[in-house]
Amino acid sequence: MTEIPTLLLISGSLRGASTNSAVVRTLAELAEGRAKAVTYEGMGSLPHFNPDDDTEPLPAEVVRLRALISSADAILICTPEYAGSLPGSFKNLLDWTVGGVEITDKRVGWINASVAPTGAAGAHAALRTVLGYTGALVVDAAAAHVPVPRDAIDPGSGLVAKADVRKPLAGVLETLLGAEPA
Repeated sequence: MTEIPTLLLISGSLRGASTNSAVVRTLAELAEGRAKAVTYEGMGSLPHFNPDDDTEPLPAEVVRLRALISSADAILICTPEYAGSLPGSFKNLLDWTVGGVEITDKRVGWINASVAPTGAAGAHAALRTVLGYTGALVVDAAAAHVPVPRDAIDPGSGLVAKADVRKPLAGVLETLLGAEPA
């Protein structure tokens, strides 16, 4: 890419003090000068997915989501794991991408920020499965588990502040942005 790439950042959490959203904000900061970071924050406004509604005219928030995906060169996700899989609200977002073609062949990576011993393996597996159905180009080296303890987040800025946690986050970002397009 000769021009600065557009990176779409998505948190899979609706929680106000979400560690995953803190990671997304941190990734946006780390991307400065390297990519135009765009954060999608409309997940809570998406209607429940119903294949009957995946027709024109699409709901306005679905149109906005798909437009952001379409204009991105790459997508980086940070999502929690609930009950061994993806949170329902985030799975709903992904379901809205299946019927569109915007994500097809789009470079996608993700970070599991869980400090649990399982490393959010269920969410990791579910993401790989769903993104496979969408035709996304999963960049394996940019699909990582980076434990982010709550005390790594600065309460004032809401960003990951600890250098030993920021470094692997930056590594995932660089890997995804440096991946060759399909």
